[in-house]
Amino acid sequence: MIRTIIIDDEPLAAGIVREFLAEFPQFEIVDQCEDGFQAMKSIQKHQPDLLFLDVQMPKITGLELLELLDEPPAVIFTTAFDQYALKAFDAQAVDYLLKPFSQDRFRQAIERFLSTQEKEIDTSGIQDMAEKSNRLVVRVKNEIKIIPVSEVMYFEAQDDYIAIHTDSGQFLKKMTLKSLEESLSPDQFARIHRSYMLNLNQITRIEPYERDSYLVFLKNGEKLPVSKTGYARLRQVLGL
Repeated sequence: MIRTIIIDDEPLAAGIVREFLAEFPQFEIVDQCEDGFQAMKSIQKHQPDLLFLDVQMPKITGLELLELLDEPPAVIFTTAFDQYALKAFDAQAVDYLLKPFSQDRFRQAIERFLSTQEKEIDTSGIQDMAEKSNRLVVRVKNEIKIIPVSEVMYFEAQDDYIAIHTDSGQFLKKMTLKSLEESLSPDQFARIHRSYMLNLNQITRIEPYERDSYLVFLKNGEKLPVSKTGYARLRQVLGL
């Protein structure tokens, strides 16, 4: 059996997926969820093969949910908003069903899944979507935490992860500084070093350190290295 979870905050829309999927006896619906928090717990519990996933939902979006999954299952997006189509396919979605969709269109999506189910889902597209964001969603043990970017002091590269440094603690998220840089406002954050991206509001002063390098001092007393390129970037954005 192919295990599936329907994730949609609209009961009518979820019911249509159930009705259309009944045509395919090889699929088993193991759960139905109304928001990303419920879905996260359900995915961990049931380990499904396929998600029918709405994009716009309460609490966290469908795309943010996928960011939290280390090994996401295959995804067929179901949404009323066509502006997310490009992002969905960037996230390696099997298909994108625009509500209201017909039963024939649903069959096409299922056939596409069945023809590609051997392929692994790549999450890099999710991480590299260049949309300016005002929040980050991270997983802390079995909980989901939403961090406003305004509360971030700086980001630090740590292998395949970034460390998010805030007044309330440090959090890890699996993505690269490069993809993060593309999703943040350049008026608020600047890449000061290959390993650091800084909230410009945290700067108290900048001092020379060694040849062609500097130190930036933060409001909480921490200091971070600034490369030659990073210093030039700071001069530009700060108007120095």
